[in-house]
Amino acid sequence: MKRTSQAVLAMAMMVTLLSIAAVAGADPTMPNADHREVRQDQRIEQGVKSGQLTRGETRRLVRGEARIDRIEGRAKRDGVVTPRERAHVQRALNHESRRIYRLKHNNRVRRG
Repeated sequence: MKRTSQAVLAMAMMVTLLSIAAVAGADPTMPNADHREVRQDQRIEQGVKSGQLTRGETRRLVRGEARIDRIEGRAKRDGVVTPRERAHVQRALNHESRRIYRLKHNNRVRRG
């Protein structure tokens, strides 16, 4: 009897833990977003080296990347990244990616 109740209790705890993990999106990391941020930083750096980005454009893009870092930090702060938070980060990354492309291809070049 005691053994059966322990098994039932253990099973109930396991189901509870799994459902909490599934609902909460227990993974506080966002590897896709982290990879995109690294890639976007590389694109900015390449634009600076090639002269496609002016100082002002570079400054604006760096501030945009810092904004994304803050958004991501707020999302990860409580240890749970909800689907809504993940979507917010992805939208910000999409916006910044378009901005990088636009500024790199606007025919303004850094002089000197």
